[in-house]
Amino acid sequence: MSASTEATRLLPRPLIVTLTAVLCAIVLAPILYIVLASLNSDVGVASGEFWPSSFSLDSYSRVWTTADLATGIVNSLLVCALTAVASALLGTTTAYVLVRYTFTGRLTILRGLVGLQSIPGTLMLLPVFVLFSSAGNYLGLTVIGTRWGLFVAYLTFALPFSTWVMVTYLRGLPRELEEAARTEGASTLVILRRIIIPLSLPAIVVAGIFAFLLGWNDVLFASVLTRPDTHTAAVALQVFGSSQEGGAVPVYSQMMAAALICAVPVVVLYLVFQRYLVGGLTTGGVK
Repeated sequence: MSASTEATRLLPRPLIVTLTAVLCAIVLAPILYIVLASLNSDVGVASGEFWPSSFSLDSYSRVWTTADLATGIVNSLLVCALTAVASALLGTTTAYVLVRYTFTGRLTILRGLVGLQSIPGTLMLLPVFVLFSSAGNYLGLTVIGTRWGLFVAYLTFALPFSTWVMVTYLRGLPRELEEAARTEGASTLVILRRIIIPLSLPAIVVAGIFAFLLGWNDVLFASVLTRPDTHTAAVALQVFGSSQEGGAVPVYSQMMAAALICAVPVVVLYLVFQRYLVGGLTTGGVK
């Protein structure tokens, strides 16, 4: 029985259509307002206009000079892309060891991966800052204010989730493929490169995208661990909004345009990897 037929049995079709329309309106109405406000003038948005009296793209051109978006977007892309790739690859190799090998402490590590997800990031801000500051003093390294310091912080939080996603997925892969490869003389690295990674590509994409979003949406750690030239897009957007408070005419239109510009990389990421993302989530959930 198909999912649509099962849903029709639970609720009448008119009610399903109504609920779907209401949910879509709740999601799309704020997005529509942001788009219309970005095409309006700052004065028009401040006066409460929902539909612009005149459409203009001036906000999209002016926002690059009033806000430091270019530097923030570049920093975010570099840090978040490296975090996504590193967490996906390290999570895959770590999960392979946890799933295919038995050793002392294996169950403790698996339980720890789940337990680490329950720790709020705000509780870790001060310890991470103190640790990075101490590393700079004892090792003679500059950690605070650098991109690679932010990368290490994001990787620390993304790796447990990525590893658990891969553990869930790899448990469903048949061992016979690996055994057949070992009889042909393949090493563990060859098995990982030729069998495990290609078969686990949907789950790897899921782990990478969630790691990317973790860094892209973060404001707390990025605002503390960076300086103006290493600010991420989220911090640049926050600084831009804060700097405009109390002005004669708030630049609401430019704020909306800046928000949409910062959302473009995430939307493109979802569109490109949509097929792998859906497959990885559904397959990992079933297995």
